[in-house]
Amino acid sequence: MLRDRLYEESASSSRANAESKIYTLFLVLSIICFAVAGVTAFYSTAVLPTTASDPEIPSDAKIFTFVSWILFIAIFLGLGVLFWFIKKRFNVSYDYTFVEDELRVTKVFNGRSRKSVAVITAQSILRIGYCENASFADVLRGLRNKPCYLTPNKTPADGKMWIYIVVSGALDRTVYVAECTKTLLEYLVQSAGVNKFERG
Repeated sequence: MLRDRLYEESASSSRANAESKIYTLFLVLSIICFAVAGVTAFYSTAVLPTTASDPEIPSDAKIFTFVSWILFIAIFLGLGVLFWFIKKRFNVSYDYTFVEDELRVTKVFNGRSRKSVAVITAQSILRIGYCENASFADVLRGLRNKPCYLTPNKTPADGKMWIYIVVSGALDRTVYVAECTKTLLEYLVQSAGVNKFERG
């Protein structure tokens, strides 16, 4: 049967080339900020004790100097962290692996680092359908949380479609939106049951 075999495909960004450059830019900026903060912190270990022990420097000037160094380090550390997280918004793709009646979804950052974001079992699937159909709007009406998009694109790539997967949870339902080929859809429908597939 289809469900007994391993099947893999990916939903890649339609702007992967441009976003890869943006990702690299923010990565470099982040590294530069961390480096500046590190070098400044290193020099502060020599400058601040000397300033603090100098009797000719007024107390308010010492406090100003200390605060200035700390703020400078904190600003560049903060910028480094900010740029580090911003870069993860670019050149993102999703890998879908269907095996043993499970759809395992991994988020991939710039084609390198990976993070597991969902494991959808056939038993937990309540409903599957096309996002273009009216049934998707019906599903969203009774949903507490926003749907979880497992695609970086705003429209499906050629040869692919957007489908929704309603999954039962401990407290509430979760709706996943995937960008997949007809083949992956067939795997899901056969595994979950044809009666759970909304065709129209």
